[in-house]
Amino acid sequence: MGNLFVHVELQTTDLKKAKAFYQKLFDWKLEDADAGGMDYTMIHVGDGTGGGMMKCPMPGMPSHWLAYVLVDDVAAALKKAKSLGATIMMESKDVMDYGTMGIFTDPTGAVLALWKLKKK
Repeated sequence: MGNLFVHVELQTTDLKKAKAFYQKLFDWKLEDADAGGMDYTMIHVGDGTGGGMMKCPMPGMPSHWLAYVLVDDVAAALKKAKSLGATIMMESKDVMDYGTMGIFTDPTGAVLALWKLKKK
């Protein structure tokens, strides 16, 4: 079955505080990563879907978790989502050498990110 949840990301107003909290709460390995000059922490959970943590990219945005779903073509999936009533928040965008992402809000107001891993 395709379109798995492949990444879950915490966008937080206080990265240091969030890292301390989740490191004590769960048995996660947190690893600071090179993300093009942005502070980013990878979350390694062992088996299962991992994720990351970063400072909220927009001023005034509250802390929240964002799920990423794997797709074959981010631009095509965004186009299909829009045709079904979604609002595009971020068009297809390359993320360094890692892959491509996009973000939409569904017709109920829920936000979801799309991800395609870059072939190596």
